[in-house]
Amino acid sequence: MPVGVRQLSVLGEFKPFGLIAEALDGKPSDTSTDDYDYFLFDPEIARQREDSSDNGASASALSDRRDHELFIRGNRIIWSIGARVFKRFTLPSPVIKACWCRMGDNPEALLCVLQLDSLTIYNTSGEVVSIPLPGSITSIWSLPFGLLLQQGAEGNLLKHGPFPYSSPSLGSRDIIRNRRETGHSPHHNFSFLSAYDQLIKGESSLMSSHLILKDLLEEPQSIYIEERGKLNIMRDFDERTIWTSDLIPLMASYNKVKMQHSVWVAEVINSSLEVENSSLSATVPTGVLLKRFSFRRIWQGKGAHTAASKVFLATDDDSAPIICFLFLEQKKLLSLRLQTVEINNEILYDVKPDMSWSIPAIAAAPVIVTRPSVKVGLLPYTDIIVLAPESILILYSGKQCLCRYLLPSCLGIGNPSCNLGFSKATSISHDLKIVGLADAVEARINVKIFRCALHRSPSSSLANDSITAMAEGLSPSFYNHFLVLLWGDSESSCLSEANATVDSEWSSFCDAIMQMCKKSSVVSQETPESSWEFLLNSKFHKNYCKINSMIGLSSGVALDRTGLDSIRSNIDATKNSEKSFHFDLLMESLDSLHAVYESLKMDNLRRRDLELLAILLCNIAKFLGEECYLDHYVRDFPALCKTVKMGINCLSSKAPFNLFRWLENCLQHGCTSDKTNNLPLVVCKDGSSVVSWARKIVSFYSLLCGAKIIGNKLSSGVSCTIASGSSCSNEELTVLAMVGEKFGLKELDSLPSGVSLPLRHALDKCRESPPADWPAAAYVLIGREDLALSCLARSCKFKELETQTNMNLVSMSTPYMLHLHPVTIPSTISDTVGLESTKFEDTDSIDGSMADGMENIFSSCTQLRYGRDLRLNEVRRLLCSARPVAIQTSANPSASDQDLQQAQLWQLAQRTTALPLGRGAFTLATIYTLLTEAFTVPKLVLAGRLPAQQNATVNLDPSIRNIQELKSWPEFHNAVAAGLRLAPLQGKVSRTWIIYNRPEEPNAVHAGLLLALGLHGFLRVLTITDTYQYFSQEHEATTVGLMLGLAASYRGTMQPSISKCLYVHIPYRHPSSFPELELPTLLQTAALMSVGLLFEGSAHPQTMQTLLGEIGRRSGGDNVLEREGYAVSAGFSLGLVALGRGEEALGFMDTLVDRLFHYIGGKEIRNERSASVDEQNRVTGQMMDGTTVNVDVTAPGAMIALALMFLKSESEVIVSRLTIPQTHFDLQYVRPDFIMLRVIARNLIMWGRIHPSKDWIQSQIPEIIKNGVKGLRDDTMDIDEMDAETIVQAYVNIVAGACISLGLRFAGTKDANAQELLYEYAAYFLNEIKPVSTTNRSTFPKGLSQYVDRGTLEICLHLIVLSLSVVMAGSGHLQTFRLLRFLRNRSSVDGHANYGIQMAVSLAIGFLFLGGGTRTFSTSNSSIAALLITLYPRLPTGPNDNRCHLQAFRHLYVLATEARWLQTVDVDTGLPVYAPLEVTIKETEHYSETSFCEITPCILPERSILKTVRVCGPRYWPQVIELVPESTWSLLLQFFLLNVFGLTSLRAGYTGNNRNNGSGAVTVDQLVSTFSSDPSLIAFAQLCCDLSWNSRSDVDFQEFCLQVLFECISKDRPALLQVYLSLYTTIGSLAEQVSNSNLLVGDSLSVSSLKLALSYNEAVMTGRLTTSRGSIVQSIFLGSLRKRVEELLNSAEALKTDLRNYLNSGSWPDPGVKSSTILSWYLQWFGVPAAPTVKTVVDKIKPMNISLSPVPLLCLLLPGTHINAVEEINRFLLST
Repeated sequence: MPVGVRQLSVLGEFKPFGLIAEALDGKPSDTSTDDYDYFLFDPEIARQREDSSDNGASASALSDRRDHELFIRGNRIIWSIGARVFKRFTLPSPVIKACWCRMGDNPEALLCVLQLDSLTIYNTSGEVVSIPLPGSITSIWSLPFGLLLQQGAEGNLLKHGPFPYSSPSLGSRDIIRNRRETGHSPHHNFSFLSAYDQLIKGESSLMSSHLILKDLLEEPQSIYIEERGKLNIMRDFDERTIWTSDLIPLMASYNKVKMQHSVWVAEVINSSLEVENSSLSATVPTGVLLKRFSFRRIWQGKGAHTAASKVFLATDDDSAPIICFLFLEQKKLLSLRLQTVEINNEILYDVKPDMSWSIPAIAAAPVIVTRPSVKVGLLPYTDIIVLAPESILILYSGKQCLCRYLLPSCLGIGNPSCNLGFSKATSISHDLKIVGLADAVEARINVKIFRCALHRSPSSSLANDSITAMAEGLSPSFYNHFLVLLWGDSESSCLSEANATVDSEWSSFCDAIMQMCKKSSVVSQETPESSWEFLLNSKFHKNYCKINSMIGLSSGVALDRTGLDSIRSNIDATKNSEKSFHFDLLMESLDSLHAVYESLKMDNLRRRDLELLAILLCNIAKFLGEECYLDHYVRDFPALCKTVKMGINCLSSKAPFNLFRWLENCLQHGCTSDKTNNLPLVVCKDGSSVVSWARKIVSFYSLLCGAKIIGNKLSSGVSCTIASGSSCSNEELTVLAMVGEKFGLKELDSLPSGVSLPLRHALDKCRESPPADWPAAAYVLIGREDLALSCLARSCKFKELETQTNMNLVSMSTPYMLHLHPVTIPSTISDTVGLESTKFEDTDSIDGSMADGMENIFSSCTQLRYGRDLRLNEVRRLLCSARPVAIQTSANPSASDQDLQQAQLWQLAQRTTALPLGRGAFTLATIYTLLTEAFTVPKLVLAGRLPAQQNATVNLDPSIRNIQELKSWPEFHNAVAAGLRLAPLQGKVSRTWIIYNRPEEPNAVHAGLLLALGLHGFLRVLTITDTYQYFSQEHEATTVGLMLGLAASYRGTMQPSISKCLYVHIPYRHPSSFPELELPTLLQTAALMSVGLLFEGSAHPQTMQTLLGEIGRRSGGDNVLEREGYAVSAGFSLGLVALGRGEEALGFMDTLVDRLFHYIGGKEIRNERSASVDEQNRVTGQMMDGTTVNVDVTAPGAMIALALMFLKSESEVIVSRLTIPQTHFDLQYVRPDFIMLRVIARNLIMWGRIHPSKDWIQSQIPEIIKNGVKGLRDDTMDIDEMDAETIVQAYVNIVAGACISLGLRFAGTKDANAQELLYEYAAYFLNEIKPVSTTNRSTFPKGLSQYVDRGTLEICLHLIVLSLSVVMAGSGHLQTFRLLRFLRNRSSVDGHANYGIQMAVSLAIGFLFLGGGTRTFSTSNSSIAALLITLYPRLPTGPNDNRCHLQAFRHLYVLATEARWLQTVDVDTGLPVYAPLEVTIKETEHYSETSFCEITPCILPERSILKTVRVCGPRYWPQVIELVPESTWSLLLQFFLLNVFGLTSLRAGYTGNNRNNGSGAVTVDQLVSTFSSDPSLIAFAQLCCDLSWNSRSDVDFQEFCLQVLFECISKDRPALLQVYLSLYTTIGSLAEQVSNSNLLVGDSLSVSSLKLALSYNEAVMTGRLTTSRGSIVQSIFLGSLRKRVEELLNSAEALKTDLRNYLNSGSWPDPGVKSSTILSWYLQWFGVPAAPTVKTVVDKIKPMNISLSPVPLLCLLLPGTHINAVEEINRFLLST
């Protein structure tokens, strides 16, 4: 057969765009080399993996098919797309080679650039990693799982040649980011790789000729080769890699010494094989031992003097992969066919000896021409373009030569632009000699200096689908034959021409098909035969014999033909086989194209394509004599009956597949029925793309009707992807399948309305209570955007929420709805609402605004939470330290007044300096900083203003007091407060940002920022070198902030590098050889606490021993007065290390506990001495007076340590030794403040016994103290002054200790009993200090202030108030707030404004409004420990007082906070709303399982006791969150709520004034807007009320629209509006067609759709489809449709006659198309089979001579036919 000739489409002259870009930039620099290189590549290579999915959204994104180019010159790379520079890369040294690669499972592509001593890797978003390499790496190649590195032999470094293009491969943003966090140091010592280092050394990777890098965080591994069952490291340096594939793991190499080429397959090493260094695996644990790879040789070819000039991958005509080698010296292209076998999900590759062939060639390239949209496994279907030695360009598909290509002749004139208008008549010149081809991408190649296209995908989607269907449906030999026809024939060449129109493409395809028909008819005519032989050979005769035997007639008429056949067999054999080949080819083509036809029926938008395809199929069926097929198409498009002459005589028994009928059977009889197993092969075929639309619908119906899942297929035979998630019904499984197949609402809308109904039914049924573990896309599909957004908020970080939503959910949403949704900004991201009530005026500033660090506290959620009250404004006023404080003075001041002002200002300064501690708690995690902005800290202003003198400013006099010293620690606290505002939800603060904010000179502000970032856990990004630089500044505050911050960030991890940093600051830990360091006690104290945080909960024995020693050791620091603080810090640290683990049987625990009691001064061991070896070594350092421990210093720390070690352990033994004094002597012996600590320690140990009642507090007080306090007013009691003072001191401390215990026990619970009790005690102490309430009915003892100093009472009062605010944390409780405001104002007036007390009030206000009311405290062990450190009951006396407790520790409460704030967001508006919740908490020892109601926004109970949270109330869809133990507690809970349309909203009572309808009337659109805020529904309502309708004849339609609108929105099914309107208009069209003479409806597809809707209704009525809410479309409406259709068919006049003619002769009505159309409706509606089938059945029944009615027998033989039609058949064909 002659090979067709085609023209190349010239796209233009080609010049690397990099050269143009360089010219535009100005000339290349002098240093650049003259030589350059470039390669073109397909954009798919650099695209993220998930982008290439086949859904519509990404398909449009892929429409940009311009070539991408990498241009390399010297050390610069330019990446361009078309005529646009996309990215530029500049490297430190010249580029040796660049290639694309993918690594690991990450979706991003990486650009790997090899230089002399390093490998630089860029990802597509611009992040970069540089990996040092041994200088012997000569080349890099991409494999599917990583990068192959080729090493040169030692001392044999090749001169690096040009940059051969290697195909692309995988990459990872996360990996790169991790590398960046570790400081870009490739030599960073990862602890988990230490064992692996030996492995690498053992492998002697430097000696391996090939290495593989499969992860950016790993060393390159050696590659093994498999030889005789053993694995050896590949050390053959002569095996030079010449090609690799990034799609399948193959490598080709050339060995110059052996003069042979080899093909290798890369495999993961099988553990059963013997590895060369097997001993290594024993030293490395299995979790660490990484996957290793080996090469197995599958082919070798000898005798080539030089390496193949090109190797590439293509596919054979049956889609098998082939590797092609181009040998220039032999001028041939050698092709090796790969054999693939799949075993246990692994694909094995091999090459058989006889599976290779050669083609003469001097150049060749892989191109995608013949099957552009077909992919086989990982490979796209790839053809080969070959330049033959005679300079002819030939296209091959496998071995099959398809056509020649020539350049357009006009190019000889030198006018490349003439290709814009080639005509077919243009003469083709043979003078344009082609000498080479290059840069093949898809179907584009460079020929000479021109960029040419071999083929353009047909712009006709129908032609494209049909060609793809042939590719997928025909067997390979048939398809090759078709390809040759399609490509070899010049008539169909316009399929590939650039200027072909859609219509010409389709007609070209039809021509190719009709040519096949002509060829087969030519073959059949070539054989001369007699008429008799012609009859015997005819298909009619064969069918006649078949049908006779089938219906039981005598088969005697069937002649014995064996004699005849044997005589002619030799002559006819060849001809017959050729004839049957063509018939089979056409029959397979008919089946394949018929599958496309049925698939297109399911798409409303492709009706025109369907009609064109029906015409072609009619022609094929007519040629093949397939009357049933012909009848099938004429029924769908009755107009075809004019062009096709129908008959009844051909009895082909093959009935065409009817998808509508299949779906109907599925609904009527279930999926297991015999009627549903006749699916076309191409629909059932895996990976079939062209009929995937039909396959999806078949799979959804199958699942809905009960199909079972067998492997990756359903029992109906089709494959289906099902998304992850649980399902307990067929409907739920169907929804998951729709998500898995990316079948969204847009796709649902394009289905015929009847087909979509059962699927909409499944969505509707799942809507009310879908499973909790579904993906977000499934929730969008069922119309539960509320659950979708909740699901995304749980799984994403907040910053990514919006992009994540768009990416995943667009495909499931309806496109016309997307732009109508209001823009939503997550309300938590500090949407500052500009309400008048939140403005905060500063009387000093010019513009009335100021930065006080609390600007961002107001958001829509806080507005919702606190309504219109001014609580937050008042808190902001009370905690503001950024403006001068008002001082009340006379209008005419004297000199003495100035002294008074200074004294007053000093008092107020004490208060101002304490405010930042509370502000930090108040603004905790409330802003989301931008990493491009500098960190700002509000000012700390100690000045005052005089309102009486026009707000004149007064400053503190520096000559009286040192202001800088006063401000040093408050500045630190101020910066901590500013840093704590940063919200942890933004994920990360980058190292760069921290370094950017580092000042040149260290200061307290940056120190505070470091502590704040550490408390949020952000300091993990700092490297060891950064830490060293900070420490080397020797700035006290910075060191304290950094140590505590690092310890908090690495809390509980025991990170060795951090512990070393900390131990440097504890001199006792230094070895004897270490030089002595003079370290301030302050730093030692902070270091001890940091050690505790770092080792928290580890019970690390050595650390515990150390810390135990530190409690009793005199600090070697500069300040002896701070030694109590040092001991307390050591105690806290010891308690943290063994937190809650005191009961565990550690060998030294008994001794340790004894030592702690020794430090406390327990009576039983008071005079004993227990010292360990290390103490005896350093006995001089012990705090001793004679032989006893200095209990005043050691006791607090030891008590705290015991409390935390035995926290919640209920240990009676420990509590019995921690006694509270019971006698007068004991009271004199124990300090009163230590009694408070003992009470706290006992209660923390006996955690379960703490009870919020007065009786419990009384039970804490020993009898002697109770009696003593009672007897204070009793004159008869004989008690001296000294004893009374002791008793009262003990009493107030015990009560305060008990209140602190209550505060810790009920932290963050808002427990009403605890709140009332603590408030009552606070009021009692306040009255004792200064009577404020005369009506005090309490039974508390009076007159305490006579026996105890006011300072003690003040401290106890403020500790109780602080405990109260811990219980009510985050609640903003009004009564508590009033008390705190009173205390703040009172203190300054009374002159008792000591700094510690002000700090307590400030912290208490901050706790009460923790995080602006969005956070609260937890009662976990580590939280209680952190709170105890913050609440430690020794308050400082001044801003610089760190003697008893380091002030920086007061910020550790941050570690105890958690976000249990719950807000509900309306999905439609995106705004927070009120919603009623039912919260259920689990049963505990105090109460049974309880449910209570809350209104959001609110704070939930603690995670450990919370069971379920349910949205109740009628306004929103119900939602339940089950908090099963393993579920993760998200950082911020947000419920997204979706309105239930059918319920009147807040605006339901609205009556608007309407000009037209009179006042007080409500328009339809206003009424609809009370149900839904959906803009499209409101627009539809407005259209319905358009007054112009009333003047027209379609008032009925308007009425119908209104009724349907209310039906849909009242039942919250707005999507059904489209279905109702579609069904209504269908009936309207049918009615008009019957009454009108003109043709209105040209097909009967709407009838099939209507019929399917009725089948759905029947399935619901009979219970085959279950539902709780009935059919989603009103059954009465569907019933009326059925009745209306039957009325129309009965009223058609000529129908009966036409039906009789059709049944008798198979003929369709002659006069017009209208009669044919109505007949086709009748046949479809009543399910009448094709006329030949009816004739067969009737012929079967006639001979039986049945006396009774044959109707029952007809019903049995025609099971899908309606009884009305059966009676007509009986009347017309049998009753005569």
